[in-house]
Amino acid sequence: MFRDKVALVTGGSRGIGRAIVLSLAKEGAKVLINYKGNEKAAMETLEEVKKIGAEGEIFRADVSVEEGVEKMFNFILEKWGRLDILVNNAGITKDNLLIRMKNEEWEQVINTNLKGVFYCTRAAVKIMLKQRYGRIINVSSVIGLRGNIGQANYAAAKAGIIGFTKAVAREVASRGITVNAVAPGFILTDMTEVLSEEMKKKVLEEIPMGRFGNPEDVANVVKFLASDEASYITGVVLSIDGGLSI
Repeated sequence: MFRDKVALVTGGSRGIGRAIVLSLAKEGAKVLINYKGNEKAAMETLEEVKKIGAEGEIFRADVSVEEGVEKMFNFILEKWGRLDILVNNAGITKDNLLIRMKNEEWEQVINTNLKGVFYCTRAAVKIMLKQRYGRIINVSSVIGLRGNIGQANYAAAKAGIIGFTKAVAREVASRGITVNAVAPGFILTDMTEVLSEEMKKKVLEEIPMGRFGNPEDVANVVKFLASDEASYITGVVLSIDGGLSI
């Protein structure tokens, strides 16, 4: 499906990002695994890519820092000469009630979760316009659709991704580039494991399907949107949440 295609997955060392990396690699993509701090996890993911028989590399960069993003995209071009798929997955949380939220908690989440998407997408589009081909998938969240107590910063960033996705999709649609978003619900990852059992029980009661999602549930949809089978789909937001956003 992705033979000779080159993909970049930000925040690709763990959780949803890792599942996306492996999903694309299994279909033959060359994958750059972006990570910010956990080199061990990135190396473990790369080893899994190599076991599959695919080609991959790791690259340390904070997506909220423009210089680091530029170096990462230069690396891709020097290594493979093209970029076909960008998955903007990197994200953090700094939860707090609005009246207690510190400026830095707001700024860190906006910078990584929204500004990072801007930096990476802008760099990718410059490459994809020349190719007249590209697939960009942005990872938003059900929180960006419905909000959540204590996550005003996260909700703002993830809602911003949705508006950004639709605007960029309009700009590049005529050049063979699609831009879509996925909005995962409660997915079992390191990020959600820190929640209390009481909180998990409360969330589970709101999910019509009665179960939490797995990273692979998200990866399968991203894989579809990155494929030529989805070539006539752009500017959409697909919820992957077991019905939580109904």
